[in-house]
Amino acid sequence: MPPTLDPSMVTTALELPGYRIVRNCGVVRGIVVRSRSILGTLGAGFQTILGGNITLLSNLCEKTRNDAFLMMMEHAADHGANAIISARYDANELMQGVTEVLAYGTAVVVEKS
Repeated sequence: MPPTLDPSMVTTALELPGYRIVRNCGVVRGIVVRSRSILGTLGAGFQTILGGNITLLSNLCEKTRNDAFLMMMEHAADHGANAIISARYDANELMQGVTEVLAYGTAVVVEKS
């Protein structure tokens, strides 16, 4: 099993309350590129006709973000970090129906203060 971090040690803030940063390990990222299946595209198209939450796409987005987040945590652990600060997401459409989701942040080593 690859090394990973405790998700509670990942924050969008510049610091973790109760901890002090003792080493910066650099920028880490998790990148996932996904496309919709033809069935998913048809199902989502049908859901848009009915209106409301498009659950097929919401579920796909949530899974993609989670996968990128887990990859970012593994990347940080591989660099010897035990926390990530300034975590962010970014998404880009690479081509029609194909999206890249990037989770990134600064990997750090922290100690209880």
